[in-house]
Amino acid sequence: MLRGLIFDVDETLVYYEGYDHREWYEKWVMPALRERGIELDYETYKKTVTGELPRSYVERFGIDHVEFWKIVDGVNLEYRMWMADKGKIKPFPDVNVLGELKELGLKLGAVSNASPECTEFVLDLFDLRRYFEVVYGKDYSNLDGVKPSPYLVEKALNALGLEPEEALMVGDSRHDVLAGKRAGMKVVNVTRFGEIEGADYYVKGLWELVELIRKML
Repeated sequence: MLRGLIFDVDETLVYYEGYDHREWYEKWVMPALRERGIELDYETYKKTVTGELPRSYVERFGIDHVEFWKIVDGVNLEYRMWMADKGKIKPFPDVNVLGELKELGLKLGAVSNASPECTEFVLDLFDLRRYFEVVYGKDYSNLDGVKPSPYLVEKALNALGLEPEEALMVGDSRHDVLAGKRAGMKVVNVTRFGEIEGADYYVKGLWELVELIRKML
């Protein structure tokens, strides 16, 4: 019996107009790291984000890894505020279906690899926070617990009192699919940016998701 949904946030519910990961890192993050005497090129940074290297890898540059990620996340929050000010963070036009999903009696959670502050900021920006009973960003006590690890997803399931088979993971990326699968869930891939192999269901947007769920219920 389906009782809940765990959503990814960025690129599933909201998007960032003109965002480029490399440009963000080189223009925003690198100067903040240089201020602290840290030189870390984009390619190495990217490997820590994709999980090729552990988050603690950065300690070889002479900084505690928790402190490092707090610097990055502080910069990311500043960047999001700047983007919001410019009107460049936008909700997808179908996010209002979250209200319909609540009306169907489903418990909703949100998980993001961004920091809790960054995640709450974008949800609050469009008054989406009210739909979710739990929202989790990266956990500084377990920095390698970000997706594709199932850690954050399992944390949300536990907080919602749901078994993996009672909920669906909804996201746009390979990390979302892997995290959901590793948590023992079925996964819905929202194919706004193309299909990700390994999902159980594919929907073009959130209206299609509601149709899928109505059939399941």
